[in-house]
Amino acid sequence: MRLSRERYAAVMDRAELLVSGAEMERILDRLAESITEVLAERDPLVLCVMNGAVIAVGRLLLRLGFPLTLDYVHATRYRGTTSGGSLHWQHRPTASVRGRQVLVVDDILDVGITLDAVVRACREDGATDVRTAVLVEKTRDHFHDFRADFVGVRLPDRYLFGYGLDYMDYFRNADGIYAVADEDV
Repeated sequence: MRLSRERYAAVMDRAELLVSGAEMERILDRLAESITEVLAERDPLVLCVMNGAVIAVGRLLLRLGFPLTLDYVHATRYRGTTSGGSLHWQHRPTASVRGRQVLVVDDILDVGITLDAVVRACREDGATDVRTAVLVEKTRDHFHDFRADFVGVRLPDRYLFGYGLDYMDYFRNADGIYAVADEDV
């Protein structure tokens, strides 16, 4: 569904800014420090979970001053909607994870079904160790109590967008993290 300019502007006007772009950059600095402490000597493969983690990975990689390689995985449950459905694999990097230390980076840990499936797939495909990093973790119960190893910021259980997180496939480029107004959910 395409958003009209009027609807786009209305959603932005009603949304609540939770974390500014400047604060997100500081959060990414802290996230990179934590990852560096654990993985700097391990030559990890960084897996970007498409599409949401593109901004997080792009901003994060510039802060990781150690040897690493990059690939992506594309597994989604939302496909442009505001509620998750069944998991749909579009790209699973089977060969690149075999025998590797893997860091899976995603934009958000919401329920945790997608990230849990990606971690299990990496292990099934022969990764020696799998760690996870998320830009945002919602403060809510997660699938099988799934927890990310590295978390940028914890935010309330609201529909969020910005810094890679989308609302109806839009707003990934918003400079900060916003909560969608109740009337727009």
